[in-house]
Amino acid sequence: MVSDSALMTPPDAGSLYKSRTEGKVHHDSTGYKVFRVVNAVLMVLLCAIIILPLLNILALAFSGEHAIVAGQVGLWPVGFNTDTLMVVVSDPMFWRQYANTVIYTVLYTAIAMTLTTTFAYAISRKDLIGKSFFTWVALFTMFFSGGMIPAYVLVRELHMMNTIWAMILPGTISVFNLLVMKTSFENFPKELEEAAYVDGMTTYGVFFRIVLPLSKAIIATMVLFYAVGMWNSWWGAFLYLSNKDLFPVTMYLRNLIAGANSQGGAAGGDVGAQAQINANIKAVAMVLTVLPIICIYPFIQKYFVSGVMLGAVKA
Repeated sequence: MVSDSALMTPPDAGSLYKSRTEGKVHHDSTGYKVFRVVNAVLMVLLCAIIILPLLNILALAFSGEHAIVAGQVGLWPVGFNTDTLMVVVSDPMFWRQYANTVIYTVLYTAIAMTLTTTFAYAISRKDLIGKSFFTWVALFTMFFSGGMIPAYVLVRELHMMNTIWAMILPGTISVFNLLVMKTSFENFPKELEEAAYVDGMTTYGVFFRIVLPLSKAIIATMVLFYAVGMWNSWWGAFLYLSNKDLFPVTMYLRNLIAGANSQGGAAGGDVGAQAQINANIKAVAMVLTVLPIICIYPFIQKYFVSGVMLGAVKA
């Protein structure tokens, strides 16, 4: 038998140090150091590939005619010029369509998140009758669709042409986002839900008061996906809208660029001035389109990685 004194004897200090540094032996190995260096180099290159073109576009948006034609614009404006920017932002139609984009994005994201969260939570429940069927229906639409013409006919027959609903309702649920959120809800601790049911809470109470507040990471990630997708969307407006008062700002900028390109291909005129106009218009269009998302992204970025991982890895 083991005496009480033996049980109370503290462990050897050397064994404690060894157990605490076992992980550090691996992290300090040559292979791990090489991995960190290679990983850092790849991340720097990736950031450069993403950031440098953006800086060049920003420089083109504020550069002058001669610098653009001579190819002197790099990462900093040359011959500072804001004429094209002023022409765009002084147009009342630009701000009207910009407001349309904000309305479309807010409504679309709100409806999409409502449908996605409720659908994902329902098919994440093991006790749902027909769970496999509903999941299969969602997956089927991910790989097979009717195509552009049936979608157009459907919107027309539902009398949604030239309405805001033509921009919002088609494609409201992204199956990819749905499956990511479903996996996140499946990883949710069941003990919390069971404790809530014991306290007399209903299914709706558990969902709205426990599950959603504790799923901020995945919800913020899905909000970002939906909002960016709608903000950059112009194809739906191109198909379903003919009233310019309902156009999103992406259609305004698309028509602006198309007009510049058609003028650039026309015979006659000052080639240098036209090249400056074309380059400025394209750059200004890109800057005005991505600027709001770039401003919003830092506030959501902290949830992005954890949200995707929660929905992508099943425990």
